[in-house]
Amino acid sequence: MILKAVRNGLGRLIVFGDFVTRPKPMTRSVDEQRAVDEAAKSLSLYQFYACPFCVKTRRAMHRLNIPVELRDAQKNPHREALFTEGGEIKVPCLRIDEGGETQWMYESSDIIAYLENRFSSTPVQA
Repeated sequence: MILKAVRNGLGRLIVFGDFVTRPKPMTRSVDEQRAVDEAAKSLSLYQFYACPFCVKTRRAMHRLNIPVELRDAQKNPHREALFTEGGEIKVPCLRIDEGGETQWMYESSDIIAYLENRFSSTPVQA
């Protein structure tokens, strides 16, 4: 119980630190941002609110100005989908739905590299 309280407190502290030090979002032209918004509709991030690796991933999404849907993996039905479709309950996990196929990407560094590669340059790949 004490460990859970300490972990919860540290998580909240990390989230507060993120809020205070959040980077400015990338600025794009209206058309470029519209293309990013459209491409981001095929993405969703399964995450825990206070997980440090999830915070790191959300910071990158904020900096890149990518409106990815966030799904709370601590609650069903997202937790169950993460396990049954993704194969394990591990966060962060980026679900990529493209071309009728679904890819599950784990590891914050891999997710950030994917987002950087796909969205940091123009034009946006659809």
